[in-house]
Amino acid sequence: MTQLHVRATEGSLAPIVLLPGDPDRATLVAERFLEGPERYNAYRHLYGYTGTYRGVPVSVQATGMGCPSLAIVVEELVRLGAKTLVRIGTSGVVGPGIAPGDLIVASASVPNDGTTRQYLGGAAYSTVADFGLTRALAQSAGRLKRKAHVGLIQTDDAFYAVTPQAVPALAAKGVLALEMEASALFLLGKLRDVRTGCMLVASNRIGDATFVEPSVLDAAILDMIRATLEACVEHGAQELTSGASEGPANMSDERSQA
Repeated sequence: MTQLHVRATEGSLAPIVLLPGDPDRATLVAERFLEGPERYNAYRHLYGYTGTYRGVPVSVQATGMGCPSLAIVVEELVRLGAKTLVRIGTSGVVGPGIAPGDLIVASASVPNDGTTRQYLGGAAYSTVADFGLTRALAQSAGRLKRKAHVGLIQTDDAFYAVTPQAVPALAAKGVLALEMEASALFLLGKLRDVRTGCMLVASNRIGDATFVEPSVLDAAILDMIRATLEACVEHGAQELTSGASEGPANMSDERSQA
C-alpha cells in the first residue's frame, strides 16, 4: 500500500535506505552511485530512488529539512519495508580539531528538538544510533584519505538560533557538531525496531561566516556517500536488514578519529 507522502508501490523500496535531506542529493546518489536506479517517488519533491550498489539493493530517499519532515518520511519508509536507514548530510562544527570537509559519524544525538519531545511526551531519553551500524560506518570512513570523527552530535530545530557564544559550552559537553534530523531518526529506530545511523560532512564552524569552498564540500559529500554505501555492502545485506541489533547501542563517549 502506498503511503501519504512516500508514494511508493509495494516492492519498490530496498531494505537499506540512505536519507539525505536535499532532494537533489538523493538524485546525485542515484545517478552517480547506483546501478539501474528507478525513481519511485516524486511527490512534494521528496525524491526516492531504488537501484543496486555492488549487487546489493539500495534506496535513497530525500527527507526534507528538520525532524518533523524526517519523522513523516521515516515512519512511511518503515511501513514500506525499510530495515536500515542512514542519514547522510552536512553539519556545523562545534568540537575542537574538526575542520570543514571532515567526516563525522554520529553515535548519538542530543535531542534539542520538538519532534522527539512529542513522541516521548516530554520524557528524558538518549537518542542513540545502532551500535553495529555505527561501527561499520566508522570503519568505512576511517579507510578514506579524509579525517573522520566518531561521537556525539546535537539535533536542533532552529538553524540560526545557535550563537558563537554557545559553542564553548556545547563543546565542553562533548558535542562535535550540530544538525537538524538525527535525533528523530535514532528515536524512531528504537521505537520501530529498525537500524539507524548517521554520517555527516562538516560544512563550517559555528559562528564562522565563511563556508568551505563548494568544490571541497562536494568532494567530501561524495566521500561520505561512498563510505556509507561501502559500509552497508561490506557489513552484508543480510546482517544489516535483519532488524535492530542486540547489545550496546551507545558510543557517545568515543570522540576519537575513526
